[in-house]
Amino acid sequence: MACYATEPGAIVLHVRLTPKANRDSVEGIGMLADGREVALARVRAVPEDGAANAALAALLAKTFGRPKSAIVVVRGTTQRLKQVRISGDTQALVRIVAGWKPKEP
Repeated sequence: MACYATEPGAIVLHVRLTPKANRDSVEGIGMLADGREVALARVRAVPEDGAANAALAALLAKTFGRPKSAIVVVRGTTQRLKQVRISGDTQALVRIVAGWKPKEP
């Protein structure tokens, strides 16, 4: 199972976000205990007043080469597990995710 789903003109990325990290980065792809794949992301922002979600949107915008307006958290705004819609050329977005390495357990 992939860490994303495709939609016309977008992908929905499944993300496990770690706030209060020492850097902003996408760490690769990880596996949850139930077997689902997620993108592993870290941001320096604290999880207060939407700061971590804004930092995640900025990180993903930079990673995918998209404007911040193309990144929307559609589920899990107050949780570590999120679904984020990234608008753009679906095939180009999928190629970026395909280049991420699986994280060792």
